[in-house]
Amino acid sequence: MSLFRPAIVSCVLLGLALAVNDRYPQAEPAPAAVQPHPAALTAQAASMAEPFSSIEVIVRRNDTLDAIFRKLELSLADLANLRAISGARAFIDRLVPGEALHLTRRNGELLTLERNLSLTERLKVTRAADGFRADVSARPIEARVVVAHGTIDSSLFDAAQSAGMQDQTVLQLAQIFGWDIDFALDLRPGDEFTVSYQRLYQHGEYLQDGPILAASFTNQGREVRAVRYRAPDGAERYYSPDGRSMQKAFLRAPLEFRRVSSGFSRARYHPILDLVRAHQGVDYAAPTGTPVRAAGDGRIRFRGVRGGYGNLVEIDHGGGIVTVYGHLSRFAPTARVGTRVQQGQTIAYVGMTGLATGPHLHYEYRLNGRYLDPQHVKLPDATPLDPSLAADFQRQTGPLLAAIELQPPAPPAAVAR
Repeated sequence: MSLFRPAIVSCVLLGLALAVNDRYPQAEPAPAAVQPHPAALTAQAASMAEPFSSIEVIVRRNDTLDAIFRKLELSLADLANLRAISGARAFIDRLVPGEALHLTRRNGELLTLERNLSLTERLKVTRAADGFRADVSARPIEARVVVAHGTIDSSLFDAAQSAGMQDQTVLQLAQIFGWDIDFALDLRPGDEFTVSYQRLYQHGEYLQDGPILAASFTNQGREVRAVRYRAPDGAERYYSPDGRSMQKAFLRAPLEFRRVSSGFSRARYHPILDLVRAHQGVDYAAPTGTPVRAAGDGRIRFRGVRGGYGNLVEIDHGGGIVTVYGHLSRFAPTARVGTRVQQGQTIAYVGMTGLATGPHLHYEYRLNGRYLDPQHVKLPDATPLDPSLAADFQRQTGPLLAAIELQPPAPPAAVAR
């Protein structure tokens, strides 16, 4: 309404002038005030009445702010000014597929832009008289601890879902115990688990499951327990109650596989060679192209073609341990002879090169030249907990372990999946 004030003030002054002239006549009448043309007032009103629009944009793969601004016909000069805000460019440009951007605009100009930076922070950029201002505000998160208990009937996922757990928490559970339990081969009906974990809420609404705090898993009568510990340096890892790392120095299986097509054997019939001979590794059937991961930290000592193995990778892990990966379709570009690799790093992809009747990984575990069964060899532990942290470890983990030693709780309330 500020643009209409000159006209209103003119009318008031004119009225005062006429009243004064009536009371105190002057020799010459005061000139009439010049009034804006009605068409000009209409144009001004239309400009001010131009509504602002609120837009929500869901970021897609390969989207950029530049592309979004062009699509919405927003000022690219505004985008340049946004990026010029001190310290804000990384927050503004780093888009995540699937996230929501909230914008308001008027006449092609950006008024506000809002986005969530994380579960706990939100960015809001606002147009001001001298440019744009960026503010990061806190998003309070409430963490509620729940305890779930389940019994395996058909699958881990079915039992966990019945216990109220979300898929990401089931995967986390499998990762924690993955070095001790082969969830593809070892599960049996009647196996049980108890899990204490966080559920995250915001303004009373469920957001997602948080980290597992402690868990126990009974597999074929053998119980394994794990607890989360935060070290003074901020690192968070899972340990057994006596402080042994749940992570082992080697993966039990170096890929996501469908089934074991051939196990370790001293005498196995070879379907291509038509003879009986030792099968000194394990064959994991999986689709061509499935990523093959390094079973442990080490250095690649061979990458190439070797007889019936076809495409082959050998990794020397030190201490006399060598792992072998055969029948590969191709190698990862970064996996070259002499390079160091870390546990879980992709080194190649499943194939059926060499003497193979179908796509699978042939995996071997050798110790000082002896072939050992990868499925049953005792895997060496990863670096254990520093003894100097023992007291702090007991202080933190004691209450967490106590929560899963209580009587099995009722399933927590279901949430939308």
